[in-house]
Amino acid sequence: MKLFEVYSLYNVEPVRGKGCYVYDAQGTEYLDLYGGHAVISIGHAHPHYIQAITEQVCKLGFYSNSVINSLQVKLADRLGKACGYDDYQLFLCNSGAEANENAMKLASFHTGKAKILAFSHAFHGRTSGAVAVTDNPKIQAPFNETPNVEFVPFNDLAAVEQKLATKEFAAVIIEGIQGVGGIQVPDDQFMRDLRALTKKYGTLLILDEIQSGYGRTGKFFAHQYAGIEADLISVAKGIANGFPMAALLIAPFFDPRIGMLGTTFGGNHLACAAALSVLDVIESEHLIDNAAEMGAYLITELKKIKQLKDVRGRGLMIGVDVEGSGAEMRKRLIFDKHIFTGGAGQSTVRLLPALCFSKAQADQFLTAFKDLVEKQ
Repeated sequence: MKLFEVYSLYNVEPVRGKGCYVYDAQGTEYLDLYGGHAVISIGHAHPHYIQAITEQVCKLGFYSNSVINSLQVKLADRLGKACGYDDYQLFLCNSGAEANENAMKLASFHTGKAKILAFSHAFHGRTSGAVAVTDNPKIQAPFNETPNVEFVPFNDLAAVEQKLATKEFAAVIIEGIQGVGGIQVPDDQFMRDLRALTKKYGTLLILDEIQSGYGRTGKFFAHQYAGIEADLISVAKGIANGFPMAALLIAPFFDPRIGMLGTTFGGNHLACAAALSVLDVIESEHLIDNAAEMGAYLITELKKIKQLKDVRGRGLMIGVDVEGSGAEMRKRLIFDKHIFTGGAGQSTVRLLPALCFSKAQADQFLTAFKDLVEKQ
């Protein structure tokens, strides 16, 4: 049996990591500005993280959600206080797509409506409902086609209101910052007006903070820059620093009927231990403040490179548009400079380092990147 091909693979295999670096079997050091799709939030192999998982697996690695798990209760309390949504309810699951699926399901339950409004260039996952609200025909099978999803241009308030005025929509789903779509940041005023429109027409607001959440942008959630609250918030990626986990934050007005949602592996003991240790480190090492500071530094310095077409983002979620192929630039960064980055679209290099990213590491990247850009 061979593996089903999922991604185009670079010919490099990291076998261990430390902080913002990973290493191959020959000991070659790579600076990691991608964190495995923004998953590594507190750095590779953080000692507190390792200790928490080790101690928990020695006690109990897993049991079903048919019994009490006090770690889930503790995580709900800690997460609520950390993000400012302490009166919300928490549903724990396994992946961002699963969190978005359940968000749309709850919105439909609550409103009795079937339609979801999404945005151009959105990415919300690869499962059936999540891919239906993803604006990428290449990953939508005929099975995923549905009349219950409609798209409008990003940042286009008039288009949103035209749809919502029909009062047919259960929810609007939007990313705090579009990641796969190229690090597209919604205008703060657009977000405030969007929140007002959803309330006006009886539509719920789902904030997909899977990539933009957990402190990455310099606030716990990206939508908090606009000073708004969402009805449903999906999180994953950095929540457990690489352990498969996701969550859905649910407004207090939802009535949780037994059996409405369910999961086998969601919120298991190991996942909760990992997630609690992540919150410990984020708070004790002030990583959200660091993300804001280091992100601002990176953006300022990148904008000084005249050959770049555009630089945008917030905190440590940054998109850099280069002349020519972004894929070729990422390949040169890996093999010429030993630096991992991500991509989005034809010309965008996506930067998503761990929140412990330092100024020295930022300077290491900037020197290497500038050298490659100037040689283009």
